[in-house]
Amino acid sequence: MSNANKTTMKKACEIIAIANQKGGVGKTTTAINLGASLAIAEKKVLIIDVDPQANTTTGLGIDKKKIENDIYAVLEGKIPAEQAILDYELKFLKVLPSSRNFARFELEVAAENNNHLYLKNVVDQIKDQFEYIIIDSPPSLGIITINALTAAKSVLIPIQTEYYALEGLSDLIDTIERTRETFNPTLEIKGILLTMYDERTNLSKQVEDEIRKFFSANVYSAIIPRNVRLSEAPSFGKPIQLYAIKSAGSQAYMALAKEILNQ
Repeated sequence: MSNANKTTMKKACEIIAIANQKGGVGKTTTAINLGASLAIAEKKVLIIDVDPQANTTTGLGIDKKKIENDIYAVLEGKIPAEQAILDYELKFLKVLPSSRNFARFELEVAAENNNHLYLKNVVDQIKDQFEYIIIDSPPSLGIITINALTAAKSVLIPIQTEYYALEGLSDLIDTIERTRETFNPTLEIKGILLTMYDERTNLSKQVEDEIRKFFSANVYSAIIPRNVRLSEAPSFGKPIQLYAIKSAGSQAYMALAKEILNQ
């Protein structure tokens, strides 16, 4: 291959769905802070919030009550995605927000044959503008999550290092397998992320050992700790890197981003 051809080649956009039907495992925290970490590494990043609760949107300081152009309007075909994508104070980070309007989406498309393709059709139109697209999915295995898995190239699964951590996980794995077989044959598990780790307890270590035994090499070396600053950051509408960059939570997400960049 000539040097001229090498310089014109562009790395394909990584489209990562963050999924786990259990609530409170760190999906939104991961979407926000992984996206910010990759943007700090000067990668062009888009975070898409497809959770009707819009926690990623508010966690980035965007008022979901005042949004007119959101992912719901885009999926309905009322506006192009570019019209809803917002700039952020990190130069390389953009956001496609959600709002409370999005709660109507699943009911409206439930009877349609190709209701799994809404998000993929949107992502396919804009993916060439970004190096990473991170999709924050809701805590369910419904139509919205199927849309996220159909649009994505891979799935990142946050698992909290607490009792019942693996409960229900087989349902998520089954959903990923069914999505691969039916809608998205190239979908893969990007990795398992251990979250809410408390190094002071034996339980966290026991759960870590169990998850690493179960998933083997798919588990990231980076571990997200229980961290006060990490919990506080969303209330200030900022990723941890803009709120407390020296905190353990910030360092953990920067380490995760480095692992993903090296994958």
